[in-house]
Amino acid sequence: MRFLDEERVLTCATIGPNGRPHLMPLWYLRDGLALLAWTYGKSQKIRNLERDPRATLQVEAGRDAYGELRGAMLECDVAIERDPARVGDVGLRLMARYTGAELPPEARAGVLKQAPKRVALRFTPTRIVSWDHRKLGSTY
Repeated sequence: MRFLDEERVLTCATIGPNGRPHLMPLWYLRDGLALLAWTYGKSQKIRNLERDPRATLQVEAGRDAYGELRGAMLECDVAIERDPARVGDVGLRLMARYTGAELPPEARAGVLKQAPKRVALRFTPTRIVSWDHRKLGSTY
């Protein structure tokens, strides 16, 4: 869990209308074992999740050197939250995480103004696979 708390961007894979993976980056925060994110309600990933409420997430680090690669893949069931008050709460929590501070009133108002156009996503892992090439000791 510490790894997920330290990293800042996940890649979300859903299945597009043509049956191919649709990959998109998302900011996220951890809520117990689940991950939360928000996005525009009319986005392709939401249309995909409405058809099939499953996603695979990847969070990775150490991209500069092969021996530093590490990450986690999470197969998830996904719930879409549309209530603007709940969506706004997720948006405020995301902004607090990524700015590192409590938002000033104008910024809070801006986040809450976006909530009716957005949805919140709750990714509940059903399977987690992790890897850490640092443990290989440069022998691959």
